[in-house]
Amino acid sequence: MICTLGAAALVSGRAGVRAAETTPTRAGRALAFDNLHTGEKMVIEYYAQGGYVAQALASVNQLLRDFRTGDVGAIDVGLLDVLHGLATLTASQRPFQIISGYRSPATNEALRRHSSGVARDSLHTRGQAIDIRLADVPLQALRDAARSMRAGGVGYYPASGFVHVDTGRIRTW
Repeated sequence: MICTLGAAALVSGRAGVRAAETTPTRAGRALAFDNLHTGEKMVIEYYAQGGYVAQALASVNQLLRDFRTGDVGAIDVGLLDVLHGLATLTASQRPFQIISGYRSPATNEALRRHSSGVARDSLHTRGQAIDIRLADVPLQALRDAARSMRAGGVGYYPASGFVHVDTGRIRTW
């Protein structure tokens, strides 16, 4: 089920999945996104009836594309499961505000030339990382929830107003 909504989009019905669980269950899983760079908003059920929904994953890939180049990369379904776990753990009722999803290698290299905080082999270029915030969850609480899941890397950028989560090895910064 795919539904694109306006700014007031809310996600409910996230019950059935333990907060730190990142492996699929038979229960459906939905996420809400607000891409801050493109203005696109989406509420989508990406996992239903025991499997990932191909059409939904394609829509998520499009929404989380490199907004600078338009390049679309495949987003790791494990990353979506981490986001679902975070939404459940924080009890958020607001969409994930997307600062950065997929990045093309060219974009990543351009960012790297201008910032020491961009990794040469960023997991963003593999669709395994996302920079986010939730309007109804304090940034520090989002960071703490992500760290508690122990599902991958968690970076905390309070001055820039976002938390980085990825499905790489467990680490924090």
